[in-house]
Amino acid sequence: MNTVSSKIIFLSFLVSLFATFGSLFFSEVMEFIPCTMCWYQRIFMYPLVFIFLVGLLYPDDKTFKYSIVLAILGWIFAFYHNLLMFKIISEDLVPCVQGVPCSTEYINWFGFITIPFLSLMAFSLIIILLILGKKGFLKDEK
Repeated sequence: MNTVSSKIIFLSFLVSLFATFGSLFFSEVMEFIPCTMCWYQRIFMYPLVFIFLVGLLYPDDKTFKYSIVLAILGWIFAFYHNLLMFKIISEDLVPCVQGVPCSTEYINWFGFITIPFLSLMAFSLIIILLILGKKGFLKDEK
């Protein structure tokens, strides 16, 4: 079987762990209330930490299958959220009907780095790492 190398799984684990702790920092420490789209992205990011951890402890060819699906679905929500943040799509097309509007900008570093942008970058990096790992990049030495 073509398993993804433990180095790639470890790097993916670090990205997902950092993204998870980052989102918890923003909501629990900084007290930024997550919007509906942020919750959807969290739903796809948080399990990745455990999938990659299990993949590190018990290497398996199914780690790629489980994680790539969650990463792609999370990326789609993050991409859609960024389209909203950059005002490419109308706020009328957003599922945020209660609570905090999805266009709320808690941070804006350098004029374009927002929380949804950080989420999009994390999902993108995980997807790239997984694809590179599936192609044999950074193979484990035997």
